[in-house]
Amino acid sequence: MKFCSIFALFSFLFASSLGFSAEKPNIIYIMADDLGWADIGCYGNDFIETPHLDQLAKDGMRFTDFYAAGAVCSPTRCAVQSGQNQARIGITAHIPGHWRPFERVQTPLTTMALPLDVVTVAESLKKSGYTTGYIGKWHLGNAPEFQPEHQGYDWSAVVGGPFLPGKFRVQHGDKSVQPKTDQFRTDFEAQLAESYVAKQGDDPFFLMVSPYAVHIPLASRSDLVAKYEKKAKETGRNLPHPVYAAMTEELDELVGRIVASVEKAGLTDETMIVFSSDNGGLYRRYDYTEQADDDVTSNAPLRGEKGQLYEGGIRVPLIVKFPPLVKPGSESATVSISYDFFPTFVELASGNLPENQTIDGLSLMPVLKEPSTALKRNAIHFHYPHYHHHRPAAAIREGEWKLIEYLDNTGEAELYNLAADIGEEKDLSDEKNGRVADLRGKLKRWHSSVTARMPIINPHYDEKRAPEWWSLRNGQPIDSEARKRFPQTEKDL
Repeated sequence: MKFCSIFALFSFLFASSLGFSAEKPNIIYIMADDLGWADIGCYGNDFIETPHLDQLAKDGMRFTDFYAAGAVCSPTRCAVQSGQNQARIGITAHIPGHWRPFERVQTPLTTMALPLDVVTVAESLKKSGYTTGYIGKWHLGNAPEFQPEHQGYDWSAVVGGPFLPGKFRVQHGDKSVQPKTDQFRTDFEAQLAESYVAKQGDDPFFLMVSPYAVHIPLASRSDLVAKYEKKAKETGRNLPHPVYAAMTEELDELVGRIVASVEKAGLTDETMIVFSSDNGGLYRRYDYTEQADDDVTSNAPLRGEKGQLYEGGIRVPLIVKFPPLVKPGSESATVSISYDFFPTFVELASGNLPENQTIDGLSLMPVLKEPSTALKRNAIHFHYPHYHHHRPAAAIREGEWKLIEYLDNTGEAELYNLAADIGEEKDLSDEKNGRVADLRGKLKRWHSSVTARMPIINPHYDEKRAPEWWSLRNGQPIDSEARKRFPQTEKDL
């Protein structure tokens, strides 16, 4: 009892020193799907109109060097929920994923659900007295027993199906809430969030909103599509795709509605609102066979896209608004990553991290108070040992240096200085052999420390059949001829 009193006093003094009361603030975390770093106005996009996100940045802090933990969705979602780099758990690809059985290496199978013995951020916040809610995409296990309601969320509505009106529904959680027949998905997700905020009482709450926008297939409201078709004609712009631009504006409207619902409830000064993305932008549209179709957008000045460990695949927006702590219009270049949310939210809630679970993340609270604060870690790591939009690879960023090491038995690696070359145009691996060796050694030791699953040499390697894709859902090939048209070389990417 004496210990609890001392801890409570310390929490109060710490919170007071940061400029807000010791009461537990509400937390709303919005995680977009496939939104690129350069897709919104406050990150330099001059075509797509995102007034609500731009205002959120004006009212809060914009991070320039924030990373999604994974190059695709499930790994990052795993990192957010667990506070760990997903390589520890084995969710290193989107669930269930796919594979190339005749490629140079056999890639490891991904864990097909977030294990129930993992303590989630929601479970930790519940111990601090929070009610918890989840809306939108989950993608951390398909079976009913692995849904949010079994992972610490008191209320959930996992929405499944495409964007088209009448073609989606609540698949898990509160199925009593269903969309209208003519309602678009992002509008429905915003409606669910507004309703959740309005129904909260005096207890602090944590709400995670995970819209599917701007994931393919491309589909949006006809009025918004027409608006961007007209704008493209007037400006002579080929990118972004008008439907993609419309979807992004729908996402922006969702954010605006959530912010307005908080203001309407009188909770603005008591609520931290966080906005980010689960991975980098997808710059080509693909059909269900992953065959390249129309260009969608550009991640410039970043190189690459979703499914790659170039900056375009992993560097994403992060905006945080919390008036009692965060200075309006502030900006931070502190390197941070998705699993930092877990300790950040727990610290904000005056809670405790799990005793028997490694937490790789570091709290962003000092950065939110002072944007130039450096976190006490030397490097961040990425592990994507799968064929997708590129080759199996791992990466490490240490300061301004970034090494990408390929895991397909070629021995190749690339080195970039991000301070001088954010677009990763100049590979310095031949000039900086010592730096490459040092970072490779550190990456190898990190792989060992997290027991990362690695590709192995494929005895069935067949150069002619290597482009074939097979489904992990049914163990069958997926349109092999179409797969052969999928870009295979760095030149094509």
